[in-house]
Amino acid sequence: MNAEMNQSVLVVDDEPAIRMALKANFQRDGWHVETAAGASEALTKFKAANFPLVVSDVRMPDGDGFDLMENVRNAAPATAVILLTAFGSVPEAVQAMRGGACDYLTKPISFEQLQSVVDRVMEQAQQKQIEIKESNARSMMIGRSPALLRALDRARHAARTNADVLIQAESGTGKELLASFIHENSSRADEPFVAVNCAALPEQLLESELFGHTRGAFTGATGAKPGKFELAEGGTLLLDEIGEMPMQLQPKLLRALQERRIEKLGDVRCIPVNIRVIATTNISLQHMVEEGKFRADLYYRLNVIPLSLPPLRDRKEDIAALAEFFTHRSANEAQIPIPALHPEFVEGLRTYPWPGNVRELGNFMRRVVTLSDSKEIGPECLASELPQLPGRSLATSTSTVPTVTSRVGTSIREVERHLLEKALEATDGNRTRAAEMLGVSLRTIRNKIREYGLPPRRYA
Repeated sequence: MNAEMNQSVLVVDDEPAIRMALKANFQRDGWHVETAAGASEALTKFKAANFPLVVSDVRMPDGDGFDLMENVRNAAPATAVILLTAFGSVPEAVQAMRGGACDYLTKPISFEQLQSVVDRVMEQAQQKQIEIKESNARSMMIGRSPALLRALDRARHAARTNADVLIQAESGTGKELLASFIHENSSRADEPFVAVNCAALPEQLLESELFGHTRGAFTGATGAKPGKFELAEGGTLLLDEIGEMPMQLQPKLLRALQERRIEKLGDVRCIPVNIRVIATTNISLQHMVEEGKFRADLYYRLNVIPLSLPPLRDRKEDIAALAEFFTHRSANEAQIPIPALHPEFVEGLRTYPWPGNVRELGNFMRRVVTLSDSKEIGPECLASELPQLPGRSLATSTSTVPTVTSRVGTSIREVERHLLEKALEATDGNRTRAAEMLGVSLRTIRNKIREYGLPPRRYA
């Protein structure tokens, strides 16, 4: 066994001599070893530490290895169990295999023989974990379209490194899922994956959220608090919507990324951090740099490996699979029978441009599944629940908003800006209500306010 695997094993046997011999041999091969003299002691230790490998005798005074194996498998299905017995029989071997044992060996056994079995079992366990991670990633990023597969292949290559990643894609395409995909396929997969939304907090709270603070660092700081950088130690830190990061905070973030050291609010000491950073944005950071709204040095520091995700309109062949996935999930959440999807309904989904991408499709399927009393969702749901002539801008929204008049020759941008101003006026500056009125996301409203230079503090 390769000592670099840094694995732990729980050895269970009621005979002290066998227990100590196995412990010594495992330790010599680089394992961390815990021992137990019986099934009850073993289960207590397993629940406390959750070992990836258990080597246990079958017959013990306080219970047998089969019961222990069942409890271990229920608590941690990924744990490998090898059973040892001095009274081997064919029926008992069959019972062991059916119960989930990775192998069943008859005493006396040399440690070389056991070592060979352990090597094989752990290699299989590692391969299974890789397959599980890839399966989980595929289930998160549903689809087989060439555009999506190219994006996932590029992300898979990025996961092999520790380089920082910048994901730039439209809202609703699954940027956070792609970040999780990278983490799960990286060497940091067993360490924390910590996310912080840079658009959700004001500057003062965002700085504390990222870097942490000491007691008394500011009014209300009654105790010390670790920041996201510390919480992500050894793993991955996701900076969601990095384009919303205040300019005043960007130099401190740049310094943390360059030096991999952070300084808490109210502290003069620097704390080293070992993390991989993935940043996401739905706007072009390069354009923001050109407009003086984002630091060029921070952009280049983040943009070590640039990634993107295709919008749903460019992967229409994935819509049917996504619709099925959201149908099953929505029905399970609502605890109702899973309805079938009529072919004409699915074809209608393919003709819609989905400006909100996968997020919009998921919300739409949740709505039609929850509201439907039928065993089949038909094309009539498209007419009743899906907006007509959706377009891709605020100016083409069909929601009820104040009338906007314009003369011939007026650009779409001017009409869109006028419509946004009218919607905000009609809602007394409430961005959430304006978003609902225009049929777009709150994030889109926020981005449009910034794009058109409207005073952000006027709007709540």
